[in-house]
Amino acid sequence: AILTALLPQERGGNNSFTHEALTLKYKLDNQFELVFVVGFQKILTLTYVDKLIDDVHKEFRDKYRNEFQQKGALGLLNGTFDFKDDFMRLLRDAEESSKVRAPTVMKTFEQSLKSQKTVKCMIETRGEKPKEKVKNKKNKGSKKDGTEAVAAPSKASAGDKQLSAAGDKEELTKDEILQKNREEFFRRHMKAGEKSRSPKPDAQKEKGKKPRVWDLGNSNAKVLDYSNSATNGNAEACPVEEFDPDMALGDKNREPGRLYDLEYESDDEAEEEKVVQNPSKPSAKKGGLGGMFGMLKGLVGSKSLTREDMDPVLEKMKDHLIAKNVAAEIAVQLCESVAKKLEGKVMGTFTTVTSTVKQALQEALVQILQPQRRVDVLRDVMDAQRHRRPYVVTFCGVNGVGKSTNLAKISFWLIENGFSVLIAACDTFRAGAVEQLRTHTRRLNALHPPESHGGRTMVQLYEKGYGKDAAGIAMEAISYARNQGFDVVLVDTAGRMQDNAPLMTALAKLIAVNAPDLVLFVGEALVGNEAVDQLVKFNKALADHSMAQTPRLIDGIVLTKFDTIDDKVGAAISMTYITSKPIVFVGTGQTYCDLRSLNAKAVVAALMKA
Repeated sequence: AILTALLPQERGGNNSFTHEALTLKYKLDNQFELVFVVGFQKILTLTYVDKLIDDVHKEFRDKYRNEFQQKGALGLLNGTFDFKDDFMRLLRDAEESSKVRAPTVMKTFEQSLKSQKTVKCMIETRGEKPKEKVKNKKNKGSKKDGTEAVAAPSKASAGDKQLSAAGDKEELTKDEILQKNREEFFRRHMKAGEKSRSPKPDAQKEKGKKPRVWDLGNSNAKVLDYSNSATNGNAEACPVEEFDPDMALGDKNREPGRLYDLEYESDDEAEEEKVVQNPSKPSAKKGGLGGMFGMLKGLVGSKSLTREDMDPVLEKMKDHLIAKNVAAEIAVQLCESVAKKLEGKVMGTFTTVTSTVKQALQEALVQILQPQRRVDVLRDVMDAQRHRRPYVVTFCGVNGVGKSTNLAKISFWLIENGFSVLIAACDTFRAGAVEQLRTHTRRLNALHPPESHGGRTMVQLYEKGYGKDAAGIAMEAISYARNQGFDVVLVDTAGRMQDNAPLMTALAKLIAVNAPDLVLFVGEALVGNEAVDQLVKFNKALADHSMAQTPRLIDGIVLTKFDTIDDKVGAAISMTYITSKPIVFVGTGQTYCDLRSLNAKAVVAALMKA
């Protein structure tokens, strides 16, 4: 019964459970179907419990990852895990990190630098520079001394000339002086013109434009010259281009085949919470005592929360979510659900309204990002292998979101896990779409040549050119993959706007005819309200134009361009909230290794950051 109570399915649930004198805190791992539980006495205030459960979860998952991927969590129920020493080490580290540091002791006057100064050194004589200033400006002074020494005689000579000129001018009339100044002016300009007309031959610029050489580009001009190429798109006849594998892979210290989580940095400095007072009841006395008593009244948990107390905080939270690219409609619904959950709840001692609302909102956001249905691509691919058929994934989305690029990243990840991939070029509309996939195929084969896999080609492109029926090409590619023994088929489709009815009908036909195992919607993290409109209309089009009784809808999301948004990560919340579908992959860069799995805490930490 306790374990059942530990696993709430409703959104915005708590991750702790109290049973008599015992408090249990838990954490779910949806990827491997694990539950981590920590129990302790309710009267104890242990500040390191959250850190301990996070560290144990990460250490245990990383240590036994391979066993879980091969046998699954259910296959290891009767097994034993040698984790006692690791747990004791993590417990000691967590306890050490929670110890309160001793406050720093102030220096006495005798220990300070001020006590070492004498009265004599503090007295400044008029006309004498302080020693500290002279010391700090030593370099500048040395330079200035040299320049002043050179410039002194020139100034003196100039002064002599001015005196002599002044004596001459006293003897001349005004008209003569004016005429003399004009002659000197024209003489100077004539000399300057002669110098500009006769430049030195060495200073002549070379004719022609020099090509710019980029630091990260290919400096070999022969590789970039395709002017005499007669291949005309033939994959077998195309020359193999040279490139740096480190540039294509990015991180050299990565573990091959591993899909890393998104990283995040939590702020150690606690933010000062402002006590929200009721605007309808202003205090009559605004003195020092009135402010102190008002602060204590807002802190001490003597009354339950009301809607009037939460409305100012919720309004700020809603504006904050919208500024972080959460759709406006979803931000309103989130704040409304948090208000209903907290209304009537008694606040804890020395807690503010702002901190209570913020904590509840964070828990609700984490619950939204943790999917109820987990998508494990590697497990599903192995299941399809047992049935001797290829695992088919279809990518769809609007124009320019990065479908082909992230398809290549997922291909690389599957190849590193030992699966062969067939890429179906079903984007027969966009110019250069087939050539882009062909380039990715060449590079992936260069990184994983057949010699490294027992003579087996790990990735191949299936294409029929442009202007053909995409659904027919996908069907032929799946049949070809079944006959040739490919493990995975990745179907690339043309980008289309959600309002284009003919193109949405063609996409629904492709999915209905070929019945892929996984339909992934590729969306970029830059959008706000547009994400809701895209997903709703894509799902509606797939349902309306499907020929089956139970229409096939979107199964998961690929969130791209995550490295371009800093902390404006609201699109992840909008997409998962509107469809209740998980974010399977996150694109974080341009190399093949820039693919991550979603970390709910990372997204929420960036979302709540001020």
